[in-house]
Amino acid sequence: METNIGITQKNRQAVTLEMSKLLADEFILYTKTRNAHWNVEGADFHAMHLFFEAQYEQLDEIMDSVAERIRAIGHYAPATLKSYLKLTHLTEFGEDRNGSLDFIQELLSDHESIIEFIRSKITLFASTYKDLGTSDYITGLMETHEKMAWMLRSHL
Repeated sequence: METNIGITQKNRQAVTLEMSKLLADEFILYTKTRNAHWNVEGADFHAMHLFFEAQYEQLDEIMDSVAERIRAIGHYAPATLKSYLKLTHLTEFGEDRNGSLDFIQELLSDHESIIEFIRSKITLFASTYKDLGTSDYITGLMETHEKMAWMLRSHL
């Protein structure tokens, strides 16, 4: 059945493409945070193991929410590793070091990249694509990433 929510098909398609990029970024960040949780080493292992677990659990909820927003505007969410790697702005963790500070710096950089990406889409979604709902949604998501970045930054 056709989605009729007051936003043209062309605009919903444009928003979906950008939201699919965001979903890919969230998935890559989730995977990198899982990597940190599994592989962190050092005297602060236990505390950081739990910290990274809390972060990836939050990212898991974010991924689900982003995918559901894509569905709510009438499109299918990408759901393959191949599509995520094609759509993402992020790179896989490039270092072979497993210290908590190494992981934190990498994850912080990715959160900041996602924050910048989201910030660049807020007005675009509202003004150009007439999708105030998604604009509002990503504003809240940006604030969540800002808080997660602050938590990471506070360890440095």
